[in-house]
Amino acid sequence: MNTNNTRVYRMSFASVYPHYLTKAEKKGRTKAEVDEVISWLTGYDAKTLQQHIDHKTDFETFFAQAQLNPNASKITGVICGYRIEDIEEKLMREIRYLDKLIDELAKGKAMEKILRK
Repeated sequence: MNTNNTRVYRMSFASVYPHYLTKAEKKGRTKAEVDEVISWLTGYDAKTLQQHIDHKTDFETFFAQAQLNPNASKITGVICGYRIEDIEEKLMREIRYLDKLIDELAKGKAMEKILRK
């Protein structure tokens, strides 16, 4: 595990969540849509998601406690210059899944396509 990844894993989900909201809302999407995407990926309901935000859970714990959607592996493409399906570290790949979903939301993609239905 490289030290840059370790730094990302220790970041609190709560510190990044407002950036997800801002990115989506600037493009006319809603907090509810952001939360729906996060819930689809992680299996968290609204209450559990809020608890992770309130407790400033780090990404490592956030994903360790998640029930990742069985269709998450269908999330492919490039995010932050990396091809998601080529990322070997499981946790980094899961974080990039979330980044990619938020990115697709902000780009106006239909929710059923984002949720790989």
